[in-house]
Amino acid sequence: MGRGALLIMKKFGVLFLGLALAAAAATSLSAQRKSEIIQKIIVKVNGEIFTQTDLVQRQIQALRDQNQQVQTAEQLQTDAGLQKALTEVTPAILSEAIDELLLVQRGREMGVKFGDDQFKNALENVKKQNKLDDAGLRAAMAQEGITMDELRQNFERTYFVQVVQQQEIMRNMTLTEQEARQHYNANLQAFMKPATITLREISILVPTTTVGGQATVNVAADEAAKEKIEAARARALKGEDFAKLVSEVSESGTKANGGMIGPVVISELRADLAALFGKMNQGDVTEPLRTQQGYQIFKLETRSAAEPEPFEKVREQIARRIYDERLDGETAKYLAKLRVQALIEWKDDTYKTLFERAQAAKVKGAH
Repeated sequence: MGRGALLIMKKFGVLFLGLALAAAAATSLSAQRKSEIIQKIIVKVNGEIFTQTDLVQRQIQALRDQNQQVQTAEQLQTDAGLQKALTEVTPAILSEAIDELLLVQRGREMGVKFGDDQFKNALENVKKQNKLDDAGLRAAMAQEGITMDELRQNFERTYFVQVVQQQEIMRNMTLTEQEARQHYNANLQAFMKPATITLREISILVPTTTVGGQATVNVAADEAAKEKIEAARARALKGEDFAKLVSEVSESGTKANGGMIGPVVISELRADLAALFGKMNQGDVTEPLRTQQGYQIFKLETRSAAEPEPFEKVREQIARRIYDERLDGETAKYLAKLRVQALIEWKDDTYKTLFERAQAAKVKGAH
C-alpha cells in the first residue's frame, strides 16, 4: 500500500502509530489462512501466522516512508541500495508486526467489536480530513491498490489496538495535580497565547476600467478616493467616533460591524504590517495605505501581549501530553507481559535473530 493508505490510517486517530502503520500494510487474516499452504510462514503467534508476503508489504511501505523509490517486491532482490536499507528496517518491522498481533488478539479476547456504524464513521472522518467525496475516496483507494474490504480490516486492526491501549494501559496511568503543574511550569512556552491586536478599518474603493484587456485606474478617481480617506482620518484624529465614521464613509465588508477586525495574531501578519502595527499605541490611526482595491486606514483598538494560557484552561492538554509521553513506555511493559504469555513459533531462524535484535535495541533504548 502507498502513502495515501497510510494517510488514511493516520487520520483515523491512531494512538500507537508504529503499530497502526504496520496494520495499514497487513493483508487480511482470512487471506493469510487461505494461502498458508503456498506462502512461506515466518512466525506463528498463538496460531496466527505472519508470512513472507506480509513482511514484503511492510518492507516496501517502510522504504517508501524513507522516500525510497520502490514499487515491486522484485526490486528488493535486485537493488543493492534497497537491500542495505532493508537490513536497517526489517528488525523493527518484525517487532511491530508481532506486537500488533498480540494487541489485536487481546482485543478479541476482550470482546472488542468493530461494526458497520464504526466503519461508516471512520470513512466519513477519512473523507473529511482528506477533503474527499465518495468518488475521490474510491479513486484514492484504486491508486493505492486497496479494496474496501482491506480498508475495513485495516481500520479494525487499528481500532483493536486503540481500544486495548485505552482500556488496558491508559486507564492505569495516573496523573497528579502536582505533576500536571510541574509540567506546566517547565513548558510554559508550549502553552503561550500569542500576541494579538484588534483593529478597526475604513476602506475607500478605487474603481477600475478595462482598456485593451487590462485593468486601469482613472487618475481623478484615485485622487478622489485618496482625499476621502484623508478626510476620514483627519476627523478621526480630531476625536470623532471611529465606528461612526466607518458606518458613514467606509466601503469595506466590515462596515456592518463597525470596521472591526480581529483579534489578529501579530506573528501571522505580513512583515510590513506587523512592523507598522508594532509601533502603534492604542487609539492610533495609520496613514492611508494604498491597496489593490483602493485606500485604507486602521485604528488600533486593543493590544494583548503574548502570555501563557491559564493552567486551568490547558489542564486537559497537559494530561494528553503527559499520557502521550508515557504511553510508549507503558505499552512496552504491557507487550512484554503478552509476549511471555504467548506461544511464538518461529519458522525462520534468520528472522528470529532480527526480531531479537530489535527487542534488545528497545531494552537498551529504555535505559
